[in-house]
Amino acid sequence: MPLIVITGLPSSGKSTRAAQIQNLFEDRGKTVHLVSEWKCIQLAGYDKNDYFNDPQKEKLIRSNVKSEALRFLNKDDLVIVDGANYIKGYRYEIFCASKASRTTQCTVYCAITKDQAWNFNETREAEAEKYREDIFEALCLRYEEPQHNNRWDSPLFTVFPEEELDDDQLYKATYATSALVPNLSTQNPPLSSTNFLFEMDKITQNVIEQILSARKLGLIGSVKISGAGDILAEVPADMNASQLNRYRRQFLNYMKLHTTAAVTIDKIPSMFVQFLNSNCE
Repeated sequence: MPLIVITGLPSSGKSTRAAQIQNLFEDRGKTVHLVSEWKCIQLAGYDKNDYFNDPQKEKLIRSNVKSEALRFLNKDDLVIVDGANYIKGYRYEIFCASKASRTTQCTVYCAITKDQAWNFNETREAEAEKYREDIFEALCLRYEEPQHNNRWDSPLFTVFPEEELDDDQLYKATYATSALVPNLSTQNPPLSSTNFLFEMDKITQNVIEQILSARKLGLIGSVKISGAGDILAEVPADMNASQLNRYRRQFLNYMKLHTTAAVTIDKIPSMFVQFLNSNCE
C-alpha cells in the first residue's frame, strides 16, 4: 500500500538510503519492492551520462519507473521509488497515482551540499556510475527541491548523509496514517466499464486504419482523423501497421493506468493522435 519517493541531487546517497529503508521495513516483516531508476537505465542499455543528456530517453525511463511502481502497489507491500525524481511535476504525477490507488505516500529528501555531492561522485569506484561534470552541473540546475507545503511532497523527511533516518516516524507515515482519498481529478471510474475499454480499443484501431488507408492512397503528409478535430496525425510515411499497433498498445496500457473521470470516450481519438505525434519520430 505505501509508497516512498526518494529524491535528491546527483550522488546524494539516494540508492544507499533506499536500500537502508528497504532493510528497515523488511526487518519489520514487510514486503518491499524497490524500483530503481539506475537499474532501468542499465536494462535499457543506456550510458548514464548519455541518458541524462537526452530528454527522450529520460522521458521513456521515467515512464517505465512510474509504471513499474504502480504495478507493485497493493494494500500491504511497500514500494520505494529510487531515482533522481528532480522534477516536481513528475513527483506530482506519482502523488496523483498514489491517491487514485488509495495509498499512503511520503518523500525522503537526501539533502546534501553540491560540493559534497561532487566529492561523493568522484570517489565512486565504477566509472559507469560517475557523472561527467557538465551533466552533474546540469542536473543540479534542473533540480526542484521538495517543499513541506507541497501536498505531493508531504510528509517530507529531510536527511543529510551523516544523519540517521527516523525509523518510527517513517513507519508511522506509511503504515499508521490514513490513505490518500481520491477526488474527481484522480479517480478513474471509466475503466471499470468493460464497454469503455472495448470502445477505446475500437477507436484506436480505427485511427490506425485511417492512417494506413491514407498511405495506400499515396498521401505521405498529415492525415485528417475522424473525431480528432483539428489535430492531424503527423507520423512518418514509412511507418508500417506493426509499428503503429505497437504504439497503440502502449497508449492503451498508459490509459488503463492514468485515465480519470474527466476523460470521456469522445476525447480518445484526439488523445491517441497526440500520443502518436509525440512518440512516432
